[in-house]
Amino acid sequence: MSSQPSAFLKTAIDAVRTAGAAQREAFGGTFRISKKGAIDLVTEVDVSIERAFRAHIAEAWPEHRVLGEEFGASADDGGEGRHWWIFDPIDGTTNFAHGLPIFCASLALEIDGVIALGAVYDPMRDELFTAERGQGAWLNGRQLAVSETETLGDALLVTGFPYSVQTDGEAILGLFGKFIATSRAVRRLGSAALDVCYVAAGRMDGFWEQGLGPWDIAAASLLVEEAGGTISDLEGQPFRVRTGRLLASNGRIHRAMLDTMAAYGAERARNRTD
Repeated sequence: MSSQPSAFLKTAIDAVRTAGAAQREAFGGTFRISKKGAIDLVTEVDVSIERAFRAHIAEAWPEHRVLGEEFGASADDGGEGRHWWIFDPIDGTTNFAHGLPIFCASLALEIDGVIALGAVYDPMRDELFTAERGQGAWLNGRQLAVSETETLGDALLVTGFPYSVQTDGEAILGLFGKFIATSRAVRRLGSAALDVCYVAAGRMDGFWEQGLGPWDIAAASLLVEEAGGTISDLEGQPFRVRTGRLLASNGRIHRAMLDTMAAYGAERARNRTD
């Protein structure tokens, strides 16, 4: 990074590194796995990491609130709260539970409704992605920039499937097929936070997904912006972290991705009326 991190960013970096150390220690071992839904897993490692993080924030920044995947929003006295830490203790829990080393910890700080900073740590590759608004995006101290790919046909895309895929599979897989047919390739890695960080790093050219939690994408979406990319919802409207609908790209292929999604939506609508 070009300068010393702020106190808030240092808190974020320490938190995701601490989470990553716990992930790495537990990975491949024996731990309790439960279900939050038909295919939505949670492990005792997720829970213990988030519980420890909440205790740390309560001590370090008692006026701040936490929005986390495992325990939701922290207790509220009725006010909105200026500062919200948005935390995913393990993004890619299914991978983690199955011994697949593609997962991370993700943490963002939202101030007055705006994502101010983010940190994402992949403990298996020892990769720390960080960003502060207006200060660029960084990977292990190296500044990031999105790719220069100009056309969808030359693009490497990445996506994920929401937990509703078993009931909404036709629409989700249909769009997946459209992008396979119009891009160089599409990957599905199982960690939305890493997917979007990879767009910021220029490893991927574009990402789309719906049904996301804010903890999945709050930090990584800022990284894309700070690396020179473009983010929006799936209709091209301004991105809002709590809607769970994100299109992130290098900017150059953003319009083509939006057009592909719109054309697919129109095609499905026509088919339903025929």
